[in-house]
Amino acid sequence: MKRKSMELKVGQVVFELQEHHDFQWLQELGTVFCVFDQQDSGNISFGVERSGIKQFVKYAGSRPIGFSGDPIDAITRLKAAMPLYTNLNHPHLINLVNHYETKAGFVAIFEWFDGECLHSHWLYAGKLKYTHPQSPFFRFKQLPLEKRLKSLDAIFEFHHFVESRGYVAVDFYDGSILYNFSEDRTKICDIDFYRLAPSVNDMGEHFWGAVRTKSPEEYIIGTTIDSKTNVYTMGAIAFGLIGGEMDHSLSKWEGSKSLYEVVVRAVSEDREQRFQTVDSFKRAWDSARSGK
Repeated sequence: MKRKSMELKVGQVVFELQEHHDFQWLQELGTVFCVFDQQDSGNISFGVERSGIKQFVKYAGSRPIGFSGDPIDAITRLKAAMPLYTNLNHPHLINLVNHYETKAGFVAIFEWFDGECLHSHWLYAGKLKYTHPQSPFFRFKQLPLEKRLKSLDAIFEFHHFVESRGYVAVDFYDGSILYNFSEDRTKICDIDFYRLAPSVNDMGEHFWGAVRTKSPEEYIIGTTIDSKTNVYTMGAIAFGLIGGEMDHSLSKWEGSKSLYEVVVRAVSEDREQRFQTVDSFKRAWDSARSGK
């Protein structure tokens, strides 16, 4: 059933919501130059510029078109995520600069990173993600192997840090990755669901995450979500960026055989067969990268 919608305009940007919402607070932040309104998380995000400085503004409290939940829950989740961006502050993570309540919601403001999301489903849905010449994912896959390996290095470095801080990544997938094609820089843009480790799958098969990167335990209620889970996620991401995504065969792998052996162990169905920590996974990856 198609949800009802209405069109709103803030500055020169037009977008749709399920119902009217007051965005006066947003106009006070500067000129809105873009909007991301197709998320199913309950958040809507904007690019805002003032005095030549751009910022990324994430907001909970309205009813985006793709959202079927309660805005109150979205507000609670976004508020709860704020300490994560402080505790896990890192060069490879977008930088949180402010957050506060508004009359009807909650806003988080980040430094703008001029990168493109590798899972831009609002523009390139389904097969277009993999085939359209303007799709960020398609363009990323055409990059030389070494550039993609360096991007993975950044992703693994950040999650090694996450582990060292006592956290576990939840809902990390290619939609959490921004890539700047002109500077060849990678940033993680969304850690809202990361948790203190160890955690537990409290949602069953609907546990946060994408099918192409979720581990077996992320489908079973009551199972442990920990470093072994994140090892699987890192391996799945590697297969997505330099392999056959959910096809883990060597024939689809673009890296070396030694790197393949590291990554295929990481995505073992049996948790005990994986690397036990992101640290041990990263050390094996780095060793294979250097040819040692």
